[in-house]
Amino acid sequence: MATSYNAKDEDGHITVSGPSGGTLRSKKPENTAFKQQRLPAWQPILTAGTVLPAFFIIGLIFIPIGIGLYVTSNNIKEFEIDYTGVDMSSPCFNCSQSFSWNSTRPCTCTIPFYLDQPYESNVFMYYGLSNFYQNHRRYVKSRDDNQLNGDPESLKGPSKECEPYAKHDNKPIAPCGAIANSMFNDTLELFYNDPNGTKIQIPLNKTGIAWWTDKHVKFRNPEGNNHNLTAVFQGTTKPVNWRRPVYELDDDPENNGFINEDFIVWMRTAALPTFRKLYRIIPRKSSMVPTLPSGNYTLEVVYNYPVRSFEGRKRMILSTISWMGGKNPFLGIAYMTVGSVCFFLGVVLLIIHHKYGNRNNSADISN
Repeated sequence: MATSYNAKDEDGHITVSGPSGGTLRSKKPENTAFKQQRLPAWQPILTAGTVLPAFFIIGLIFIPIGIGLYVTSNNIKEFEIDYTGVDMSSPCFNCSQSFSWNSTRPCTCTIPFYLDQPYESNVFMYYGLSNFYQNHRRYVKSRDDNQLNGDPESLKGPSKECEPYAKHDNKPIAPCGAIANSMFNDTLELFYNDPNGTKIQIPLNKTGIAWWTDKHVKFRNPEGNNHNLTAVFQGTTKPVNWRRPVYELDDDPENNGFINEDFIVWMRTAALPTFRKLYRIIPRKSSMVPTLPSGNYTLEVVYNYPVRSFEGRKRMILSTISWMGGKNPFLGIAYMTVGSVCFFLGVVLLIIHHKYGNRNNSADISN
């Protein structure tokens, strides 16, 4: 028996009369612009007249920007010293070989070096580590942000994420976690050897090295006892690998405890196994006198941080900065590469269009 089609119902759907006289509902979508995909849309037609200028414009813009960024990066002065002490000729070789966590007498090594050009403006001193994977998942999670923000309950009861560095000798660790336990604690001092034979210590600023939001928002000391940190942290213990508790990191009360800037800088984990972190700032004295004149210098290192267990390396970096930050040639190279590729593709497509474009037009006309 043939099936008869009836008119649309009040919802716009088509009703179908079945062989037994029943009414069936069609699954066909409504005849609307949205459901039938007839909405107006932008459908660009890529032609030689639109594509080729885009390639050339991108190339002409990116290449000069890349050259400027690359030249600016190369103008930044940078000096680096590896003081790991792996080689026997290194002044820090004995310290690296005789290191012990239980030693009460720190090992000190002296490294002479020469700056062949003066450093103007502010000079930034970094410490660098290699083969140190701060991006490991369990390492990154091994911290208690509530404790670092001064929460008294988290101070006495650290998070389980800090395990196995949450408690020691049945006392809560402050600060807890693997990140804090592995904090960099070498001491670096810089001296200028004057030509007349005097040894002048270079002043190093230990504040202003952390992010403002970290210093004033994310990290706070617990309140109470008239801000006496010794009393505030009573009942807690220092991390296992630390030589002194957190409330003795600095004599300055504005740079002590959880708001110590060396500690804050270390707690911001690095994304790559080879990284550098800001250690000190050498402020500019005068516009007429370079911050670090060329000449002989001495780096004195109190060797406290072992790296032999994970085959790492330690280094000290002196660097100036520019409007784009520190030395990083990658951004300039990336701009020049993209611009050159776009310009080259533009030339190739222009030759192809000039050679074969007229042939296609004549074929379309004849047809």
